[in-house]
Amino acid sequence: MSAVAETPDGPVEVIQVLFALCPNFGAQELCGPLEILSKAYHKINDPTTKAFECTFAAASQGVTSSSGLTIKADIDIATAHEDIGEYDCLIIPGGNGVDEVLKNNSEPLELIKAFAKLQVTDPSKERTLMSIGTGSLLLAQTGILQGMAATTHPDYYTKMEIICKDAARRGDLEQTDVMEENYVVNNARFELGEKMEENPFVLSKRPDGRRKSIARKGSNAWKESVKRRESNARRASLRLGGLRLITSGGITSGLDASLYLVAAMVSHESAQEVARVMQYTWNKGVTVEGIDV
Repeated sequence: MSAVAETPDGPVEVIQVLFALCPNFGAQELCGPLEILSKAYHKINDPTTKAFECTFAAASQGVTSSSGLTIKADIDIATAHEDIGEYDCLIIPGGNGVDEVLKNNSEPLELIKAFAKLQVTDPSKERTLMSIGTGSLLLAQTGILQGMAATTHPDYYTKMEIICKDAARRGDLEQTDVMEENYVVNNARFELGEKMEENPFVLSKRPDGRRKSIARKGSNAWKESVKRRESNARRASLRLGGLRLITSGGITSGLDASLYLVAAMVSHESAQEVARVMQYTWNKGVTVEGIDV
């Protein structure tokens, strides 16, 4: 499934993204991130160097949002399970349908578990799991947020904490730090650069008094990380095998988190260009853990 775009400078691998949709998903939780990823290029203003290729997975061929938007799924959930190893990113949009998924313990819960487990068993590949809005409640339900930090839509902070506590009781009792942030990144990749103050992801001050958090800038680390044994070993030492875990708040927070994903996997310049084209001001979130790979 891995696609390769041909450029004058040689082939550029396209990052494979899987959106897992449930009935009554939030249309803007899907369309916002999709628009950002579709506008991201490895080389600014060169459509032949597109950075991401997106695939939609759902339980049925057509899945309808809470606002009436119907999306034709590219693959069903069973196929998504079969092909899960082909994807670099799994994105879980939130929306009204999340409550039904939690009630019925239905997909995409097992798909989320499978993607996270894959990173643990095979840390040689850099993978990202990202939720938009209340999609983070599904991540919490699976238990993969234990020992991590996360956020969700502000109206659901309490529900998120309850789900995380229940997951901790079912698991090994590790708690989740539910943060009131725009978006939260765990297991970030980063390059410090010569001047830390110029790193676009370094926060000089944290409201909870924690140390500065740092995230990768640029795509070179992503390209090289699959080749370096040292990076693989260090990634494997992280929680979830080094799975980059991003949770975001409301709809615009999902835009911000998606721009972070572009910056982390393509380049900071590409993210800035996408924001410029969309006439959108990128509001940064926080990164809480990371290693220099």
